[in-house]
Amino acid sequence: MKIGIIDYGAGNVQSVKFAIERLGYTAELLSDLTQLEACDKIIFPGVGHARPAMEKLKSKGLDSFIVNCKKPLLGICLGMQLLCNHSHEGNTKCLGVFDIDVLKFELDNLKVPHIGWNNIANVKSILFKGDKMENAYVYFVHSYYVPTNDFEIATCKYGINFAAALAKDNFFGTQFHPEKSGDVGELILLNFLKG
Repeated sequence: MKIGIIDYGAGNVQSVKFAIERLGYTAELLSDLTQLEACDKIIFPGVGHARPAMEKLKSKGLDSFIVNCKKPLLGICLGMQLLCNHSHEGNTKCLGVFDIDVLKFELDNLKVPHIGWNNIANVKSILFKGDKMENAYVYFVHSYYVPTNDFEIATCKYGINFAAALAKDNFFGTQFHPEKSGDVGELILLNFLKG
């Protein structure tokens, strides 16, 4: 199986690569469209600000590649947010795979960003196959969130309920970082690779 990690200068690619390798698979960091087309599974990570991330995707032609991708694709953190319509971060037009907008946390009594371990609920889809996925703890780092919606396959509560994971056709997304979420995160990545 050929696994491609989209490398567009938006951080966190190495930790995702190492997580895949710990599972016994090989993954390549790729930005070349021809090489990405040849992949069986694609991971779209991201850490940072939505606007410059979208500009980097567009400069490499990766925006249209992602939107038209027919292979299983997993967006992680900012990667998931960029799969949505629009982000309030920098008033950024995103890729529009998921018909939902990304909002900023406005919480009176909780710190933003939401950093650390939190539990996920209402889990469904192949990503969450296995025991003890409901209410499992995973690792989050984000100031913006996707509201609960028809595409959600897991939710989380941090002052408000929000979508912790999304799915539509061949597209998946996690707001949390599976590569930093211990055994649970490894199982989620494995479910994606085997699904």
